[in-house]
Amino acid sequence: MLGGWVAELIYHPKHGGHGDDHHQAYTIDTGVEEVAEEVVEVNIPELIAAADASKGERVFGKCKACHKLEDGANGTGPHLYSLVNRDVASVDGYGYSGALIAVAQVWDYEALYRFLESPKKYAPGTAMAFNGLAKSSDRANLIAYLEGIGG
Repeated sequence: MLGGWVAELIYHPKHGGHGDDHHQAYTIDTGVEEVAEEVVEVNIPELIAAADASKGERVFGKCKACHKLEDGANGTGPHLYSLVNRDVASVDGYGYSGALIAVAQVWDYEALYRFLESPKKYAPGTAMAFNGLAKSSDRANLIAYLEGIGG
């Protein structure tokens, strides 16, 4: 019984009932240092200049359920005709959620690239349900393709 009491003290030390007094009893050195997540700077205009619009046309297949390319032909989402460098939330007759205007004024390369990566993260509150394009090459290729539509 005494051994159980000693083991309980060693493995489950009391914290005195104070919320901020929780300290780790000991630390085990694993030899691995915590590494901060590296942020990679991307030159978006260069990435898009080197992109392949024909591959972007294939990526657009993920968008066409909700978006159309014909001028004025809105679907569930607004038409994407002449999208690159168009004012945000500017398609007549389409009811926007309002979240986009808070993050960008124009659909330039930077805004499109970041939005296509994760619409909900870029513009919290957006009605767009699409999860985004994880690959930077897919985003660049799609923007290159869209730039050729009506631009």
